[in-house]
Amino acid sequence: MSRNILIASLAAMTGVFAFAAGAGLTGSNGAACLVAAGAAALVLLWVLRHPVPALSGKGRSSGVTIAATVAALAAFVQISSLAVFMIDATKSAYSSIPSSAWEVEHSCLSAYFVAAQAAPNVSNIYEDYLYSLPDDVAPGVRNPRKLGIFNVDVYEYPPPFLLLPRALLSLAPSFDSLRALWFALNGGVLLLALWAAAQCMGPEAGRRALLLSPLVWVALPTISALQKGNVQVLMIAISMLAMVLFERRAWAAGGALLAFAIASKLFPGLLVVYLLARRRFRAVAWTAAFGLAYVLLTLVLLGWQPYAAFLDHLPGLIGGEAFPAFRRDSAMAINLSIPGLVFKLRLFGAKGLSFPAAKMVGWVYTFIAVGATIVAGLRPAREDRKPQVWLAILILATLRSPFLPQAYGAFPAFWLLTLLAATSLPSGGVLALTAASWAALNVYWPTDWTIDSRLLAMANGLPQAVMVLLTVLALRRNPGLPAIPLNESEARRRMPQDVEALVS
Repeated sequence: MSRNILIASLAAMTGVFAFAAGAGLTGSNGAACLVAAGAAALVLLWVLRHPVPALSGKGRSSGVTIAATVAALAAFVQISSLAVFMIDATKSAYSSIPSSAWEVEHSCLSAYFVAAQAAPNVSNIYEDYLYSLPDDVAPGVRNPRKLGIFNVDVYEYPPPFLLLPRALLSLAPSFDSLRALWFALNGGVLLLALWAAAQCMGPEAGRRALLLSPLVWVALPTISALQKGNVQVLMIAISMLAMVLFERRAWAAGGALLAFAIASKLFPGLLVVYLLARRRFRAVAWTAAFGLAYVLLTLVLLGWQPYAAFLDHLPGLIGGEAFPAFRRDSAMAINLSIPGLVFKLRLFGAKGLSFPAAKMVGWVYTFIAVGATIVAGLRPAREDRKPQVWLAILILATLRSPFLPQAYGAFPAFWLLTLLAATSLPSGGVLALTAASWAALNVYWPTDWTIDSRLLAMANGLPQAVMVLLTVLALRRNPGLPAIPLNESEARRRMPQDVEALVS
């Protein structure tokens, strides 16, 4: 039964994202239906004709199967409903939280759209006038420009990221069509990454990971990120896909994906530290080669000006001064990052704490994150636990950001939660702990709903603490596996046969 649930949910979700892509590309619901039906049929055909390790597990736990069935139905309803709003912005009743104007009108994609259009014609794509009106609504309050009903967000990414939205603009030139296509891209790649990571975990754990994956889709931060078009989901998904490809020795494909993630968001670069610690030099070399290629391609298409502006803008990005969110107490309260703790303390009356203190905390945390990554890289990892290590490293990296809002910051923690649960023996206790952790991570409060910022900060301390706890659990030493020796021959001499098979 669990196999049928997994196949049906894969086809159904594929159909939803294919429908959105078809609507964005053609503007016709009829054509979109044909695209959706064709995509779902192709997926079904592929799954039935090819062996899928995670579908061959025995799946003996009825509790997991029942929970997965309910979650899969909820995920399909939630994503299908959201797709209506992503295709037609006038259908705001189908948004994640229709009663919140900020949730409905906020669009991270708007910044990518404006920057991609403006890049060839302006000297500085980070200039505020591109995204904000010159008059202030109130002291410290930004007055955004509008794209239909949506507020234009501020662009805060390196120039190579613009290669993607500029390429998609050639297929979907209007913001509305790009919005539907972007939703399909983000959701489709995440769906592929969830399945690909599960295949690395073996039949039993892989099947449980897929059965639990609907918990990722129904999580409020995931829905929020997909609705707002924030690229965090896409970058984490392609980073995980890159690591899966490296495991399959597809060095060039993995390097192309990881390099683009690093060139777009910087934080996935922590995976390069992990690869170096594991002596995956071919993976690092291909990543570096593609990174250079993206830089050169951006220079050819857009010139040097975006890079000159980025170098000038970079200190503010690293330190946090460039983020308008730090002007509002409510935004500081929902910040899940480690440097953001400084500003939360300021909400409670701590004196003398501002950007210099946050930068100091950020750099101290950076050394801790790099050290933890090196240790994780030097340790042998069981096959079923490799994906959770990769994802934990990505979470470590995201926590270093000056600003990591609840709107998308907790998303990877839901994925990590399902992987950790999948590698545990299925039991009522595991399901109960998983449900409790899922609920804790789901603390979510739109910033336009009135609440005391200090109370909001305390509430958001819960998902932040769970994120850190899950990361520590994922990076803990694997029981029964020794520390990795200095070279492969020494490793094979010292390890018993079963452990050698796991790390070879």
